[in-house]
Amino acid sequence: MINYIYLYLLAPLHTGGTTQEGNLLGIARESHTNLPYIPSSTIRGKVRSTVTDKDKQYQLFGNDLKDGKQLEQGDIWIGDASILWLPVPSLSHSVVWISCPMLLQRWQRLQGSNLTIPTEYSCNFANSKTAVYLKDAIIKADKLRPWDKWEEFIPKSSSTSSINRLLVLPDKHYTTLVQMSLWRQVKIKLDEHKSVDGGFRYEEAIPPDTLMYSPWGITSQANGTAEKSSQDFKDLLAANQILQIGGQESLGRGFVQQWM
Repeated sequence: MINYIYLYLLAPLHTGGTTQEGNLLGIARESHTNLPYIPSSTIRGKVRSTVTDKDKQYQLFGNDLKDGKQLEQGDIWIGDASILWLPVPSLSHSVVWISCPMLLQRWQRLQGSNLTIPTEYSCNFANSKTAVYLKDAIIKADKLRPWDKWEEFIPKSSSTSSINRLLVLPDKHYTTLVQMSLWRQVKIKLDEHKSVDGGFRYEEAIPPDTLMYSPWGITSQANGTAEKSSQDFKDLLAANQILQIGGQESLGRGFVQQWM
């Protein structure tokens, strides 16, 4: 059985990518879509670090390389976190959360539901006279399609109550708009005279108010302990509803609110 951990970003989140292009320090991206994601090892490591009981830590997550022993699998597996809804600025509607059929199908496929995937340009604020002005994009009013069952695609939580303007874009346009909507911060080093020392670089981050999810479940290693390990993991997450994931912790980055 596959379960979900939902992550609502409270601050920009940066997870290091595998390459650096020029002075741009990128974030982890899916190789086939180029969309940002949070690696499962990042989430697993953070949740694992909250366990103080070494026996429970070993039972849930197995051992570490630093233990000097052969690696053993724990009872819990955690998958990569994918984007479900990402906020973009809008001159006409303040903030609009966007997704695409591919990502909605992925989310539905993992949870085994039979929801009807909305068509491209479906939105819950369609107005025949009003176009939607997004960051570097304009969606004409005659393209918008009313979407009545949009609430089925929003996980229920106090964190998601503000996600109330949704727009489903074509896959290719969604990828482009996500790329343009990532946070980019310039980083420079100053010397003792407060002058720039050397060059500068830009660091990318997934913006706050993004809604993501990570699948999790019980491994085949859990022989006779599946029920207990599942409950222990749920209790662990319930006791740590706010996590700090990724880099730049000293800058207050990476805070997420999580729930099941």
